[in-house]
Amino acid sequence: MRDAERIIDKTKIYVKAGDGGNGAVSFRREKYVAKGGPDGGDGGHGGNIVFRVDEGATTLLFFRDHRKFVAKNGGNGMGEKFHGATAKDVEILVPLGTLIRDAETGKIIKDMSDLEPFVCCRGGRGGFGNRHFATPTRQVPMFAKQGTKGEERELILELKMLADVGLVGMPSVGKSSILSRISSARPKIAAYHFTTLSPNLGVVSTGGESGFVAADIPGLIEGAADGAGLGHAFLRHVERCRLLLHVVDISASEGRDPIEDIETINRELARYSEQLASRPQIILANKCDMLDEELVDVEAFKQFVAENGWELFFISAATGEGLKEVVQHVAHRLAELPPLTVFEAELDLAEEAEVNEFETTVRRENDDFYVEGKWLYDLLGRTNLDSYESLTYFQRSLIKGGVIKMLEEKGCTDGHTVHIYDFEFEFIK
Repeated sequence: MRDAERIIDKTKIYVKAGDGGNGAVSFRREKYVAKGGPDGGDGGHGGNIVFRVDEGATTLLFFRDHRKFVAKNGGNGMGEKFHGATAKDVEILVPLGTLIRDAETGKIIKDMSDLEPFVCCRGGRGGFGNRHFATPTRQVPMFAKQGTKGEERELILELKMLADVGLVGMPSVGKSSILSRISSARPKIAAYHFTTLSPNLGVVSTGGESGFVAADIPGLIEGAADGAGLGHAFLRHVERCRLLLHVVDISASEGRDPIEDIETINRELARYSEQLASRPQIILANKCDMLDEELVDVEAFKQFVAENGWELFFISAATGEGLKEVVQHVAHRLAELPPLTVFEAELDLAEEAEVNEFETTVRRENDDFYVEGKWLYDLLGRTNLDSYESLTYFQRSLIKGGVIKMLEEKGCTDGHTVHIYDFEFEFIK
């Protein structure tokens, strides 16, 4: 697998819930009952699209080759009051911390920051069989309801990992080595830039059952907020972090100035998000075991850190020096900070569905009028246009739903043609 293929933490997918099954038109065979009496069964419900958290996943790599998820339709009803089968739900597993956004508006639908399943698209309802439409005056109903359509939409999945602490810094400053020292995480470590191609999470124990989660964020470089290097793809992962551990190479082993490195990283954090840049930081001066004070002005570095109000620890991931003190101090700081950020939903699917349920649009093109609406599509689907009783029910529904009034307001008069999807009729008041 090529390295670039592993960098997948934002992707677009299409999801569609199953349609409801159609109700049946059927009559039982019974002596002295007209045509046997109606016994058409109801259609089954379509399958839902359900998101669940996969606690073992840390990337959206699965969605590189899987971008379309469609649930099965409900079964059709049958005679003798047999119901159609209800289709199974389609479950989509995502990493903890995945944001589900509406692709069209970019609004957040759900933050998968807990282990509760989330029904994103509901399957269509099964249609009633003709036995539901029998009345004392309509003993032989020749129509049944069709199932309603399942919901569908395009989504953006965006991973913002759940970590209390984020390790940030330039490439090869030792972030992965630090994480491997203070937690059970075993990230890939090597002596070249961009070793870390995806964020690594580690649980840091502070004694007993207490602890915190730390994330090693891939190295940032100048221009990361504009997409340079690997950093831009992962800046979103530190958005939830309550505390940043800013790692610098105090030994200047690669010829970089530690002060300039800190300024570069903070500049990129601020360009990406001012809120992110305002997170409290602790400076970890790594590789202190290799420090040569003839190459690095340590006093100037300490003064720079103090002037910015940051705390400073000299550590060595190689020898373990100072790491125990850092872990204890971080645990103390986290106890004073607000909890992890959980993004609020910006789009209420239930409210949207309620609005769209009875929304009707009427447009005029010369002397033709076109009427559309989800409820009309469903109504037309369950109408037997060859049945007088069913057609009468359809006409009453148009009046009750305000369609006739809307047509008149648009200038529709006797003789004009009205189109409701595939159904066409001449308007007569």
